Amino acid sequence: MDGLLQFPVATPPVPGAVVPIAPGILWLRMKLPFALDHINLWLLEDGPSWTAVDTGFALPETRAAWHEIFAAELGGRPIGRVIVTHYHPDHIGLAGWLTEHWQAPLWTTEKEWLHARMMSREGDEDAARLRRDFAHRAGLDDEASTIFAERQGGYRRGVPSVPPSYHRIGEGTRIQIGGREWRVIIGEGHAPEHACLYCAEAGVLIAGDQILPRISPNISVQAHEPDGDPLARYLTSLDKLRRALPSDILVLPSHNLPFRGVHTRIDELAAHHHARCAEVIAACERPLSAADLMPVLFKRRLDRHQTGFALGEALAHLHYLVGQREIARATGDDGVDRFLRRAA
Repeated sequence: MDGLLQFPVATPPVPGAVVPIAPGILWLRMKLPFALDHINLWLLEDGPSWTAVDTGFALPETRAAWHEIFAAELGGRPIGRVIVTHYHPDHIGLAGWLTEHWQAPLWTTEKEWLHARMMSREGDEDAARLRRDFAHRAGLDDEASTIFAERQGGYRRGVPSVPPSYHRIGEGTRIQIGGREWRVIIGEGHAPEHACLYCAEAGVLIAGDQILPRISPNISVQAHEPDGDPLARYLTSLDKLRRALPSDILVLPSHNLPFRGVHTRIDELAAHHHARCAEVIAACERPLSAADLMPVLFKRRLDRHQTGFALGEALAHLHYLVGQREIARATGDDGVDRFLRRAA
């Protein structure tokens, strides 16, 4: 899929080290405890200090890697600001620790901060019941629904604390970092108000998870918004980014390698989701639940972590197609939503 993309640096940094990826920009990589086993983070030179973009999942190894970077790679300068692209644990996980360590402010969007605060405080039976009911409505049996509820409730494992205050950024916010202007472009679908950072002078986009070179970002319906249509928002965001960005910029994604060819990749991602939608329409010649559709959309064996993502992805495509009036939804006497292709 990425044959037309260019990858200027083939070897990523090891945890605790950095690679200069563009003038004034350092590339860091930290471990993750999942099948997707890494996240890319960024340090931007900012005069007498550094601006960090994203923080990593709260693991002892991640804190240790940060301490190595503090000692060896900052040139005696502090981290003066922490920007977080979105609320997912691999991005905001150590924001509380990092901002407290450096007495530095957190900069992020309002919805991402609010979601992080909400998710980090969940843990009561009401939240678990909400997730079980969501999974049952999507077609999982009782045992699988309980497993889903327990896995989805593990947010605080990766995000032990969220800063109690933040500096709000949003669509069009212009941030001065090291004498250069970075403009915030908001993406939706993967997260509610995901901040991408674009510097025209440097020819760089810090894309977070909104545009990835080798995998599609997870686009999922969430238990707290069970009738949501995140895929419609994601496709609209892709179109906005394509119009806003020149084709030759260097994209710094949160996973895999930095690359060039952003228009090509945006087109591939949109085509991927439209192809998935065609698979869903073809499968829904008889009523199917989201759980029924998971083997159609995901041919490989899924672990528990991946199963949660897969269920949300299946629902995202189903809800999008309901909105496009390609399929219809009906709730059965068993409380499960099933979807059927509309007659031509």
